[in-house]
Amino acid sequence: MCPQLRGAAFLDRDGVINKEVNYLHEPKKTVLLPGVAEALNLIHAHGYLAVILTNQSGIARKMYDVTAMEAVHARLRELLAAEHADFDAVYFCPHHPDYTGDCPCRKPHTGMFDQATRELGIDPGSSFMVGDRTSDVEAGIRAGCRTSYLVRTGYGLKTLAKGVPAGTVVTDNLLSAVRDFFGETIR
Repeated sequence: MCPQLRGAAFLDRDGVINKEVNYLHEPKKTVLLPGVAEALNLIHAHGYLAVILTNQSGIARKMYDVTAMEAVHARLRELLAAEHADFDAVYFCPHHPDYTGDCPCRKPHTGMFDQATRELGIDPGSSFMVGDRTSDVEAGIRAGCRTSYLVRTGYGLKTLAKGVPAGTVVTDNLLSAVRDFFGETIR
């Protein structure tokens, strides 16, 4: 008998979970965006996984290393724990086409989705993606997510000005995207 697949919220990190800081690699500069803890708790309350998928080209550019990135993730967990929230997993792409060549994991490719789906037993068709760039929403669409959201936080407003792929749902922030996906009205 096959195990039951679950839904997931695939979340970009910078500009969606935390304040956008170019090439964030210092834990002390990590700041949660408003409503993130509530959004993560709502995702979990619906039985979904909260999975961060993040392009980290600063590693390919040799601006920081994996240890520095992991320190940022540890700081995110600390900040979220103070608000009784957490995420389930992080997948990252350390590549950049100009430095390491093209790769299947860098959004808008679906390698991180594919890996998370296999390892965590996720059904992409029951899942959704939230990001602040076209590459995020395109990756969600390509991975077969039911909905791809573009938030106005981070680079979202600049992305909107350039246009977004058909079918993209635009919301103010992560919490509004999560509420929309689960059909909950904003209080």
